[in-house]
Amino acid sequence: MKKIYTFLLFVCFITAFSYVIHISVAAEKKPEITRFADIEWGYLNPARGDAGPRAATLWGDRTANVASGFLVKFKDGFSSPPHIHNVTYRGVVISGLVHNDDPKAENMWLPAGSFWTQPAGESHITAAIGKNNIAYIEIDEGPYLVKPAEQAFDNGERPVNVDKSNLVWLDAKDVKWINDSNNNAEVAFLWGSPKEKALNGSFLKLPAGFSGKILAHGAIFRAVVIQGQANVQSVELESGSYFGSSGVTEYSVSTKDETIIYIRTDGKFKPIQG
Repeated sequence: MKKIYTFLLFVCFITAFSYVIHISVAAEKKPEITRFADIEWGYLNPARGDAGPRAATLWGDRTANVASGFLVKFKDGFSSPPHIHNVTYRGVVISGLVHNDDPKAENMWLPAGSFWTQPAGESHITAAIGKNNIAYIEIDEGPYLVKPAEQAFDNGERPVNVDKSNLVWLDAKDVKWINDSNNNAEVAFLWGSPKEKALNGSFLKLPAGFSGKILAHGAIFRAVVIQGQANVQSVELESGSYFGSSGVTEYSVSTKDETIIYIRTDGKFKPIQG
């Protein structure tokens, strides 16, 4: 009788322990969702205050030694003095027109949906025109600092400026791990290598009237709505909104109009229509 009682206690313990683990894993995988309307704006460079752009963190912490993603809002006609950053960053234009290049370069205005990278240590200026200029910026490590152009150095990287008209879009059926002829989604690869445990960035274009899912397979998944509006997990997300998670996650997604989402992950993702 004592052995049976001990065995039952053991079974109860294992069941309870498994339940706790299940709840912990579920909580860990709960997606983060931030609506653009709910973000809090501060100064990108506190030393310049209102003379500089505004900024709002979407994920991570740009003041710490970690990766992070944040929005930057420029005033119409803004133009920075020549400067450098201590870390390389990537940028995506969400609205307005942005110019980011060598101080002596002719203006090359990048419209919404364009992508650029700025190497650490390279002197450059950033300018913007339009009434609503917003860009998404991300770094692989922080802190994100602004330093004088006199401290410029060459880290071996070169800048990249990709106008949205020069993006190469692939149909879902042409992407090996999607390979779905009934799926009208498109993908444009921007940086990195889309394979397991390798950081990479892409645009995902969902057609108007899309209804289905996005399966995130990587340990890291960060997504920012760049153009259009998506309903994600029953939350309406306009451009500038963010959703993300850790581990394998399934998102319910639908659109009314054509929508472009920037995705940063360390694995693959798969849109499923229907």
